[in-house]
Amino acid sequence: MRRFLFIQLIALLSVFSSLSAQDGGMWIPSLIKQLNIDDMQDMGLKLSADDLYSVNNSSVKDAIVHFGGGCTAEVISSEGLLLTNHHCGYGQIQAHSTLENNYLKDGFWASSRRGELKNPGLDATFIIRIDDVTNKVFEGLTNDMDEGSRKAKISQNIHLINSSIEKEDFQDVKVKAFFNGNQYFAFITETFMDVRLVGAPPSMIGKFGSDTDNWVWPRHTGDFSMFRIYASKDNKPAEYSEDNVPYRPKHFLPISLDGVNEGDFTMVYGFPGRTEEYLPSVAIKQIVEVINPARIEIRDKALKIVDKEMRADATIKMQYASKYASIANYWKKWIGENKGLKASHAIEKREKYEEVFMEKVNANPEYIDKYSELMSDFDKYYAQFEKYNLANNYFGEIVYRNVEILKFSTMLHSVVKKYEDIDESGREAFVADVKPRVIDYTKGYFKNYNSKVDEKVFESLLEEYMTGMDPEFIPTYLTELVASYNNDYSKLAKEVFEDSNLTNIEDFNKLAEKSPSSALEKLKADPAYKIAVSMLDAYDIFIKDPYVELNTKIKKLQRTYMEAQVEVFKDKKFYPDANSTLRVTWGIVNGYEPKDGVYYSPKTYLGGIMEKYQPGDYEFDVPEKLRTLYDEKDFGVYGEDGKMPVCFIATNHTTGGNSGSPALDANGNLIGLNFDRVWEGTMSDINYDANICRNIMVDIRYILFIVDKYGGARYLIDEMKLVRPKAQTVVEGE
Repeated sequence: MRRFLFIQLIALLSVFSSLSAQDGGMWIPSLIKQLNIDDMQDMGLKLSADDLYSVNNSSVKDAIVHFGGGCTAEVISSEGLLLTNHHCGYGQIQAHSTLENNYLKDGFWASSRRGELKNPGLDATFIIRIDDVTNKVFEGLTNDMDEGSRKAKISQNIHLINSSIEKEDFQDVKVKAFFNGNQYFAFITETFMDVRLVGAPPSMIGKFGSDTDNWVWPRHTGDFSMFRIYASKDNKPAEYSEDNVPYRPKHFLPISLDGVNEGDFTMVYGFPGRTEEYLPSVAIKQIVEVINPARIEIRDKALKIVDKEMRADATIKMQYASKYASIANYWKKWIGENKGLKASHAIEKREKYEEVFMEKVNANPEYIDKYSELMSDFDKYYAQFEKYNLANNYFGEIVYRNVEILKFSTMLHSVVKKYEDIDESGREAFVADVKPRVIDYTKGYFKNYNSKVDEKVFESLLEEYMTGMDPEFIPTYLTELVASYNNDYSKLAKEVFEDSNLTNIEDFNKLAEKSPSSALEKLKADPAYKIAVSMLDAYDIFIKDPYVELNTKIKKLQRTYMEAQVEVFKDKKFYPDANSTLRVTWGIVNGYEPKDGVYYSPKTYLGGIMEKYQPGDYEFDVPEKLRTLYDEKDFGVYGEDGKMPVCFIATNHTTGGNSGSPALDANGNLIGLNFDRVWEGTMSDINYDANICRNIMVDIRYILFIVDKYGGARYLIDEMKLVRPKAQTVVEGE
């Protein structure tokens, strides 16, 4: 099969020309020895490939943790102490906060091991080893299989691998696809379920700059928190128990006090979430010109309404701060992504790349039959896909993300459908099981819900839906309803919210107290529910199937295109797209010039926090103690030339999921904590360009300064290994 040729080509990549730092990349640690170690050492790395990844001996990988399934963390002491971002631990910090002990506002530092706080549901996963299982996954596949049969056979083979692979009873295995399904690796893992909160700075430090500074450089955020892994007495994973003891890691990261200078080698190790680096130009063009503008416009309208209401009412601000930040995060990211893709001429560069690709294909008879129609097929399918892709995003953004009453209605509708699909004899048990869970959900939902805010968002986005959605996808019911109000969306929204039982917990509870048949009858007559269901039905009838069908064809083409690129460009090294698996990326500390006449240096200092300081502002307030430490220049051993370093940037290729990833120096010492990217470089998920793309890290010295001088938790510093690699010394008693 052609897939096996792909694997052979990957294996040969180690003999091809070196990859420069300018090309970025998120590389599989187990392949570093054969693919990348020479390049890394040429750039300044002083470690061996085995130092980075080893199965039989301790290595850097043994200090890297998949934290809560969505972030990265690292072990920084021999007693299982974990470091990750404040925003990665935010949910746990919030869960432990009360009016009397507001850890979000005031910070938290456990005074002893007994004071460390348990977190049900939080886990920490280590990678034990990575096995290439491609041949086993492809066993029994044939070229004439349709996608459904192929997928079923692969799933069957993965199930066999999961049940037969060599591992300990307390270990797990996850098989993941790479290179768009051309290669598969098995990750043997150990997951620890007892992870306790140790410390966190106040949000004025951990979230300094909040939404305004999100995706922005210069940055001054102390985005960190600390946890500890606990294990059974034999150092194995165990559920929470008072008898558990701190985990003894195979490796923990020493911490450098030397700091960074421009041009220094840096390396980020972690679990990046998702990238799409090998899309054809037609796909990027659709994102830039059609999809991103629509998503940006929808969220922009919602954000302006919510922001105005938050600024006018403190209660609304408290209810919507987290939701606003969540909506704003990718809104701002998409704006930056579009700016970066345009500024870097990503579409034009990809088109030139494809011209060279097709020239090579047409010059080789072996390639012509396999690949000559690839690019034209992309053009054809993306042209067909565009209206369904746009409609899918309109529906998702409006119904599922930004209009809360519509999202709530679709959730209730899913419960109704399950109820009606059940045989009558089983409905009583279903209600007994589901009703308490729905009631429990609504308590949290309505606590942070304001119907007046949602009504205004509903009014604005319903009009956007009616004017922006392709008319053939709009339900007749909704068209007639809007017409009956003479397109007066304000009046329509007002009456819908006045008549709905889904705008406050009192009315909803009255509805829930009725018999199932009466509740269903009243719910189905609810105006908000009827609108949501009509939109959902139109999506299911007109959009869902063609979207899935065309997306499946495009994914198949993308798999073939990935195979073709590796085969045609024999002198190029390819790294797989991010898929939440363990990766290594490296680069250098470097400033950048986002536009003409503007240059950003790569480091920030505590003085910049004081320049941004706005008393009482929820984004830019500064704790009094931190201001005092600054005024007295009490930086201890963590300062640099009379200043306190805060953050720095480098050319490491990162994305979501790298939050909390360690930034390491050439010797594998911890120098920083990754937490963000610069706005102009958020395009790196699609098109990495070292001239623009920068990852943002908290300087480890600022973290230590906050723990020690601000938090008074010197005992945590004492369990770390502090080093000065330039002097080749271990720091003791500083």
